[in-house]
Amino acid sequence: MNAPPKRLRIGLIGARGYVGSELIRLLAAHPALELAYVGSRERDGLEVQRFEPAAPAGLHYRNLGPLDVAREALDVAVLALPNGLAAPWIEAFDRIRPDTLLLDLSADYRFDAGWYYGLPELTRSAYALQRRISNPGCYATAMQLAVAPMRDALAGAVQCFGVSGYSGAGTTPSDKNDPVKLKDNLMPYGLVGHIHEREVAARMACDIQFMPHVAPHFRGLSITANLPLARAFDLDEIRARYAGCYGNEPLLEVSDAVPWTSAVAGTPKALVGGFTLAADGRRLVVISVLDNLLKGAASQALQNINLGLGLPETTGIL
Repeated sequence: MNAPPKRLRIGLIGARGYVGSELIRLLAAHPALELAYVGSRERDGLEVQRFEPAAPAGLHYRNLGPLDVAREALDVAVLALPNGLAAPWIEAFDRIRPDTLLLDLSADYRFDAGWYYGLPELTRSAYALQRRISNPGCYATAMQLAVAPMRDALAGAVQCFGVSGYSGAGTTPSDKNDPVKLKDNLMPYGLVGHIHEREVAARMACDIQFMPHVAPHFRGLSITANLPLARAFDLDEIRARYAGCYGNEPLLEVSDAVPWTSAVAGTPKALVGGFTLAADGRRLVVISVLDNLLKGAASQALQNINLGLGLPETTGIL
């Protein structure tokens, strides 16, 4: 009997948050990956399974610096750190183990042309064996999926009204993730110059006006995108454009009906639809929904890791 193939070693740097928890759960079931390092300063020395039941038994949180983690002989490393903290880790891997596949969940390298920007449904054709992958933002993913099929037909700025569950605000206590303060409320924030606004504008090469809000639910986000069009369209042509872009995507569905956030919460899929045209055919409204912790972060990260390892993108996801 042949021995099973050796699994590749993957490390998670900054694992305490909601996205880290989702990644641990996904990686525990991945047939080709072995979770070999989980970093946390606050939980150093504690068994990971105490906090994450899906984690392998005997694995403990560790608090190592960048150079020491780079010496751990990892095949893949995921950086799940706040914005602005990735550089020392990247430098350490560049120096010690440059062939390690690195995926950064922060915004630090989303504007860096030297990194592959990993929104597979739109960018997989640009993957050219890069070992450095930047994972898109959650809102940015939903906005781009809504806008991309019509990008060449835009006549002006696209307005995007966003609503996210409070898990998008992370675990550090604030008004944006306080269920008591959010009860019966819709909290606007970052209404101009949001980093996801700049991210989508750069990727789509168009003017994006993004207005995010936090709602009382825990997970899932919705984008309502208003697209001014340079000429009149009819709904059949709109449907054909979106079906042509996304018809063969395993993690993206197109629907005539308005997508509901509850339909994607807890799943790795995005839904785009609810196509509504103004009477003159020159204004289109599109709805895009996804789970901010999964397709907006963890499962999309795994899509990108699979792509980087030459595996089917949905391995360990579906």
